[in-house]
Amino acid sequence: MQEYVVKTGHEETVDPQQIEHLSKMFKALGDPTRLRILYLLGNGEMMATKISEELGLEQSAVSHQLKKLFDLRLVKRRKERNTVIYSQADSHVLQILTDAFTHIKEEDEH
Repeated sequence: MQEYVVKTGHEETVDPQQIEHLSKMFKALGDPTRLRILYLLGNGEMMATKISEELGLEQSAVSHQLKKLFDLRLVKRRKERNTVIYSQADSHVLQILTDAFTHIKEEDEH
């Protein structure tokens, strides 16, 4: 398989598996419900029931989307007794969303 070189101030090799993972991540970010969940989690940790209430969605639908986001390492979860609490996986998730939103706003200004 071919490796790709990314120029970001220094050359960095990206292997095809990383490209595949990135593709899956962007596909996940293409879903409005998942984006809404990630933006909401940008405010801090939350239980699935609270996310459901905030977004006006069924808890089963939110749980399904949270699992997809978790599988792609975009959210993390922790258990507190019988409760699962979700949050963004790390600061990179918020940075991706912020950069994308800034890009959209720049396009709208032109």
